[in-house]
Amino acid sequence: MQRSRIALFILSVLVGSVALTGCDQRAEQSQPSAPKAVPVGVITLKSQALTLKKELPGRISAFQIAEIRPQVSGIIQSRLFTEGNRVEQGQGLYQIDPATFKANLAASEAAVARAEASISSSKSKASRFAELLKIKAVSQQDFDEADSAYKQAKAELLTAKAQLQSAKINLSYSHVYSPISGQISKSNVTVGALVSANQSTALATVTQLDPIYIDLTQSSNELTKLKKLITSGDLTVDSTSQTDVELTMEDGSIYPHKGVLQFSEVTVDPSTGSVILRAKFPNPEKLLLPGMYARASIVEGVKAGAILVPQRGVSRNSKGEPTAMVVSKDNTAQSRVLKVDRTIGANWLVSDGLADGDKLIVEGLQKIRPGAPVSPSEVQSSITADKAQ
Repeated sequence: MQRSRIALFILSVLVGSVALTGCDQRAEQSQPSAPKAVPVGVITLKSQALTLKKELPGRISAFQIAEIRPQVSGIIQSRLFTEGNRVEQGQGLYQIDPATFKANLAASEAAVARAEASISSSKSKASRFAELLKIKAVSQQDFDEADSAYKQAKAELLTAKAQLQSAKINLSYSHVYSPISGQISKSNVTVGALVSANQSTALATVTQLDPIYIDLTQSSNELTKLKKLITSGDLTVDSTSQTDVELTMEDGSIYPHKGVLQFSEVTVDPSTGSVILRAKFPNPEKLLLPGMYARASIVEGVKAGAILVPQRGVSRNSKGEPTAMVVSKDNTAQSRVLKVDRTIGANWLVSDGLADGDKLIVEGLQKIRPGAPVSPSEVQSSITADKAQ
């Protein structure tokens, strides 16, 4: 009997131990385990002074254009240039038949000689009558008539000389010269053609291609925004580079010479809402031709304390706002809503939402969510400001 009680007691103890062990195991399994830190790659952001540029569309235009028109009427006697070649300032282009102008010049020279002879005679007569008047040998009326004839002769001489000068000018106009240096177009007239003074059709056109202009268009809204940024101090003007212009040609290549910004129009085109900016470029190789389309980068100003962020570290939320994940002080992921200004190369220029020293998560973003613990490690940054725009 005693043995049975002892065996029953031992069995009860064993059953209770097993039950307690099962409860402990279930209690341990019911307690949540602490989440593990997710390894992520980060870039420590650094503010920097950044030269901002703006790319604008534009058209190439000639530096100078001269439409050659005759200033006298006549028959084209000869053409003195080769079409399409370069001509120099003062070079002869056309010869208009000068026979009529030479005849007019000879007549004007004869008129001057006649006037000079007349003035010599009238001057002598007026001088004699002046002496005779002193001794009352001639009347006052006779002297006045002689003196008037002398003055009239002087006036006729001046008229004859003016006509002579006009005849010389017309004769010189019969030889048509180039007013500028440049490339000349095809000739619109041939030898034997009749031309008239100041006709509407040009004989030919001379275009100066070196240097050359590019006329850029910028919206008035962008120009107003830029002026406000400069006024508020967000952008500063760098006088050493403010007028530098870089040109991208139609095929996408960079033009080898830098240009200089000349001026900006002070009125807005009401049909396009834009203003014209003109830049001047050297064009020794004649790569740029009037009418070509091109894009040019102009310097807007220098932004101090600019924050550049790799595009791979920025995403969009359900509202379409740009967001980024950063590492907080307690090594957890934190979401930030950003304000971005523009893209610069492979980076975003961030105007709000990030600051100098923030650790931006760029690797492992798909494995984390806001508030998750992370284990950050620095990765190589590709942020550069060389391609500022």
